[in-house]
Amino acid sequence: MRKSFLALTLAAVIGVGLLTGCGSDTPATETAPAAEEEKDVDEAPQADEEEAGDAEETGEAEKKDSGDKLVLGFAQIGQESGWRDGETNDVQWYAAQHTDTIDLVFADAQQKQENQIKAIRNFIDMGVDVIAFPPVVETGWEAVLTECQEAGIPVILVDRGVDESCADLYATQISSDFVWEGAQAADIVGDLLGGSGKVVELEGTVGASAANERKEGFDKELADNYPDIEIVDSQTGDFTRALGKEVMESFLKSYDDIDAVFAHNDDMALGAIEAIKEAGKKPGEDIKIVGCDGVKGAFEAMVAGEMNGTVECNPCLAEQIFETAAKLKAGETVDKWIVSNDGVFRQEDAEAELPNRTY
Repeated sequence: MRKSFLALTLAAVIGVGLLTGCGSDTPATETAPAAEEEKDVDEAPQADEEEAGDAEETGEAEKKDSGDKLVLGFAQIGQESGWRDGETNDVQWYAAQHTDTIDLVFADAQQKQENQIKAIRNFIDMGVDVIAFPPVVETGWEAVLTECQEAGIPVILVDRGVDESCADLYATQISSDFVWEGAQAADIVGDLLGGSGKVVELEGTVGASAANERKEGFDKELADNYPDIEIVDSQTGDFTRALGKEVMESFLKSYDDIDAVFAHNDDMALGAIEAIKEAGKKPGEDIKIVGCDGVKGAFEAMVAGEMNGTVECNPCLAEQIFETAAKLKAGETVDKWIVSNDGVFRQEDAEAELPNRTY
């Protein structure tokens, strides 16, 4: 009997009318943070454990029963960026529009892998049809993914991947091509600098596939095609605006000849812009800025002349997620990697594209 059963309340079935998708800037409000449940689990008295055990013995007592509906458990990373909020809103909005065929059970892991694992185990206990989640990091998933497989629950990885050793433990991954994104960003930087200069890199969360692969694509493209552009420093900003600003402040104190910044997401790029302005320099002019994701704030910064480009990583994956989940529930085979459609935007594209940016 898992103690995680006691934390079943971290997941909330999302209702109609409370949620918005990528067509709105309104944040979702019905997430239930998994982190808040850890103390309850650890400190639960013996009587509570016995009560939970009695519930397990009844079999169906803890199961999610929705008839023919697709029941999807979604363990979100958290709210580290505007892009992540866009993905959350899209998933919740889509489910709210299809309550006749979908039940969404949602958990917010607050940027902690242990909370995602706890949520996934709760989904297993509930007997959901399919589990979907964006892995906060690549490693450390073998045990819980094995539990999903043993329970007969297919898993969809969303927007990030896991270590290759777990390739047989999940059904499919729906995501962008992060290596391609990094290479596209390098080409923008190469053009902006005329093939020579010094660059600093703001990396995403350590161990995250998006960070690892964007760096791989960016660094390789520069090395192969822009040998006179030097990456003078590269540090993690954890995909957050606040830490992106903090790391950029450190870069500016250490180097007085930075020509460009590549940020693994737009939120860190926006933080870097703040640091550059506070240092008395002009972002977009004195120091070129290129990011990833394609969020609305990046386009606003480009229109203002403070950012030079972004490579889109579309967070609006809900339709693909739920359609794929329905196929998996029906026993159909799906592709191991379902690639989302992304674009590349430079400063001159920003004004025309800005009205289309809703996340």
